[in-house]
Amino acid sequence: MKISQNEIKSNTGHLISEPSNIAYLSNFTGTNGTILLTKNKNFFFTDARYYRVAKIVVPNNFEIIITSDLKTELKKLLKKMKITTLNFESQNISFSKYTALKKSFPKIKLNPCTDFVERMRMIKTEQELKFITKSQRINEKVLNEVIKNIRIGKTEKQIAWEIKKNGHDLGADTISFPPIVGFGANSGSPHHFSGSRKLKKGDIVLIDMGMKYKGYCSDMTRTYFTEKPTPLQAEIYNLVLKAQESAITTLKANIQGSKADKTARDIIAKAKYGPEFSHSLGHGIGLDVHEAPYLSTTYNKPIPENTVITVEPGIYLEKSFGVRIEDMVLIKHNKAENLTKTPKQIASLILSVS
Repeated sequence: MKISQNEIKSNTGHLISEPSNIAYLSNFTGTNGTILLTKNKNFFFTDARYYRVAKIVVPNNFEIIITSDLKTELKKLLKKMKITTLNFESQNISFSKYTALKKSFPKIKLNPCTDFVERMRMIKTEQELKFITKSQRINEKVLNEVIKNIRIGKTEKQIAWEIKKNGHDLGADTISFPPIVGFGANSGSPHHFSGSRKLKKGDIVLIDMGMKYKGYCSDMTRTYFTEKPTPLQAEIYNLVLKAQESAITTLKANIQGSKADKTARDIIAKAKYGPEFSHSLGHGIGLDVHEAPYLSTTYNKPIPENTVITVEPGIYLEKSFGVRIEDMVLIKHNKAENLTKTPKQIASLILSVS
C-alpha cells in the first residue's frame, strides 16, 4: 500500500500495532508484526519465525527488522531518526502496554492517535473493490445454497454451520463473522446468537452473514418467510425496504453519515416504529467487517468517494419477529452503486419448506 509521507511530520513517528492496519500497509497477517512510519523511512518488525514470509509479502518501501526485543530496536531507531513525538494506536494499546512504552521512552512525547491508517483504509483502490465484490459474489452463492436446503426441523446452529461449510467449498478464505441465524421470535433480536431453536412452519428466518476473500469482507442480511407473510409482517418488511432504498438513493460522496441515517430513521419513526430501529444504519467494510466510516446519528463526518458501506435498517418486535435488510454499496461521486445482487422484494423471499 502507498503511504503518503507528506502526512507525516518531521521528528514524528507512527507506531502501528493494530493487525488490520498492519495487513493494509504491509500485506503481513502473522501474529507478530509492528510498523514504525517516519517522515523519511518505514520499518517493519517481526521475529525470526516470520522472516521468510516477511521477505515475500512486505513491500520494499519498508526496512525489515528481525528481532525478539522490539523495545530495544525501537529505542535505537527513535534515537537514530530523531523522533521526539510517537503517535500510537490508542484503540489497540492497553493501559499496561502504554505504561511500558512510557517507561521505555521517557524523553519522547506519546500521542494517542486513532485514525491515521483508518483514513487511508476508507477509500478503496480498484484492487480492493475487486476483492470486496468477489467476496460478496461468494456470499450470495453461499446464501443460495443454504436457502435451497433449508428444512423444517433444522436448527439455527445447523444453518450457521452450513454457511461456514459452503463458504469454504465455494472459495471463501473464511467467514467475516459468526453467522446470525434467527428463527421466529429470535429474529427480533438484532444480534441473536444462533442456537438450538428448530425451524417451524410460519417462522420468519433472518440470516446475517459474510465471507472473506483475499482478506476482504462482505456482509449481507436477508429476511425470509416460510409461508405467506401476515399483514403485519408484510407491513414491517415493506417499511424496512422503503427506508433502506430511500437511504441508498440519498447516498453520494461527501454526504454526512448522520444525514443518511436520518433519512431511513425518519421513515421508520413516522410509521411509529422508531424505538424498534435500535442500531445505526450502516458501517464501512473492508479488511474489517466494521470499520470507518459510519451511517449513524452521531457520525457527522462526510462519507468519502470510493468507500464501501452497508445500509441495514431494521425493525425488531422482540416477542414476535424482526426484519433487517442489508446491502453493501459503493459510494460514487453523485450516487451509490449497490454491490449486493440477492433479491429483496418480498415475493421472492417466501420459501417452499417442508
